[in-house]
Amino acid sequence: MQRLAGKTVLITGGNSGIGLATARLFRDHGARLVITGRSQSGLEHAQQALGDAVIALRSDAGDLAQIDALMATVADRFGQLDTLVLNAGVALAAPIDGATEAQFDEMFAVNVKGTYFTIQKALPLLRPGASIIVTTSIANQVGTPAMSIYGASKAALRSLVQTLGLELIGRGIRVNAISPGPIATPIFERFGLPDEVAQGIKAQIAGKSPMQRFGQPEEVAKVALFLASDDASYVVGEEIVVDGGMSVV
Repeated sequence: MQRLAGKTVLITGGNSGIGLATARLFRDHGARLVITGRSQSGLEHAQQALGDAVIALRSDAGDLAQIDALMATVADRFGQLDTLVLNAGVALAAPIDGATEAQFDEMFAVNVKGTYFTIQKALPLLRPGASIIVTTSIANQVGTPAMSIYGASKAALRSLVQTLGLELIGRGIRVNAISPGPIATPIFERFGLPDEVAQGIKAQIAGKSPMQRFGQPEEVAKVALFLASDDASYVVGEEIVVDGGMSVV
């Protein structure tokens, strides 16, 4: 059964990792899809993986002018949205004694400001019964050295989901979050760490997991499908943790 047949979905950061896995699963369940990303090569790869029926647009999630242009395109093509998946994010390793204003501004611009204003600007397109899904992180409740800015930005999103969950329910719009733990995505390659350091960190993280492994993007995508579907019609303002039990330890 196609659980999203006839529904229009916008996924920011849909060109890799969790976003791409979610786009693939939503496509298979009948959704009309628009995905975004900052990397042109990543978008081209995603377009090939998803097929020509999916619209792949280059858009910076932290740039309000580009968000306006994105919504104008969605309105022109489809006129409405049924699901908004806010998956675009930036994660930079930034120890407190070396963190820069530029790192702080970039992470909060994309992770918090971009999410907030994408929701705001999508509101005229979101139909009653629509679902907004925000990707947070277990970093918002589990401290990680050198990730204080990133964790704070994700904690801000958790608060935003709770508040907007109540604010928008009167419009028939549900807002929820998915909080992934360690997931096998390209994110570690974006930290700018030497490969041997990154591999060592991955091994340490996997060793701390009760399941002794990283999760797969597809495992997160299945939770997103639940939240986007009518099966989650009574779920509002929640954060579903997908971390193999790591945050419970």
